[in-house]
Amino acid sequence: MTQVESINVHGSAAAVVVLGIDPGLNTTGYGVLEVANQQIRIVEAGVVRSRPKDTLGQRLAEIHRGVTDVLNTFRPTAMALENLYSHYERPQTAILMGHARGVICLAAAQCQIPVANYAATQVKKTLTGSGRAPKSQVQWAICREFGLTAVPEPPDVADALAIALCHVHFSRTLALAAPSDSREPLS
Repeated sequence: MTQVESINVHGSAAAVVVLGIDPGLNTTGYGVLEVANQQIRIVEAGVVRSRPKDTLGQRLAEIHRGVTDVLNTFRPTAMALENLYSHYERPQTAILMGHARGVICLAAAQCQIPVANYAATQVKKTLTGSGRAPKSQVQWAICREFGLTAVPEPPDVADALAIALCHVHFSRTLALAAPSDSREPLS
């Protein structure tokens, strides 16, 4: 059975809902943001966990089920997903993460949710002004943005919220650049 852990911060209907995902084989963070009346707020944030003792196929199936549950529950307008980053000393990690990203993208496709991909450096730069900001700086930026008194735990949750927030900011920039008669809703 898929283990989904979450915290419901605000609950209401939304004009635009963005799901941010920080993919991981053990822990996949997610953050659901609502954009309404020019305000951004957290609807829910949490993690989907797989069991390290299970086979790779079982773990991927759990991630798929968990993300599909989140998609079906919140029906986001868009999903924002962190791109893979591969360090030359650990190529195996990138391959495993690619599997996790694959089932996450599959879940989005099955629910007909468009996926936007962001590099970690782009997310960091959007939130902190520096693409090389440490993880702790991104976490505190999330606390500041949403008025949280504590950093979301585990860190995958703050990362997912940061990815979703990056998408909201990036989408707003695109919407503001479009002629007023052809603006489309955030996606």
